[in-house]
Amino acid sequence: MFKTALIISLFLVAATRAADESQAQTTRYRNEINPDGSYSWEYGTSNGIDAQESGVGGVQAAGSVSYAAPDGTPIQLQYTADENGYRPTGAHLPTPPPIPDYILRALAYIEAHPFERIQLKK
Repeated sequence: MFKTALIISLFLVAATRAADESQAQTTRYRNEINPDGSYSWEYGTSNGIDAQESGVGGVQAAGSVSYAAPDGTPIQLQYTADENGYRPTGAHLPTPPPIPDYILRALAYIEAHPFERIQLKK
């Protein structure tokens, strides 16, 4: 009987948390668009999501977003988008492995010994 009551209680707590998440409210909202094409916006919600961005329409943007992942890990993402593309940064993003030493040596050799182009006669 105790096990059944415990399982039902845990289920109700989990269901309540999920319901709370779906009932999140907007706690902060600001949106500004200027005649020169620049803009900025920000918002926050009662479940801990915060986001902001500013930029110039079609030219560049920079912003951030933070929230808690389903496992409770805090996520913080910063990003920039401009002529160099979209560049996100955050501790949760995967990073490439280091370049192996033999590849670095090969690249150094290629740089030190450039290929001489051969001109074919017509």
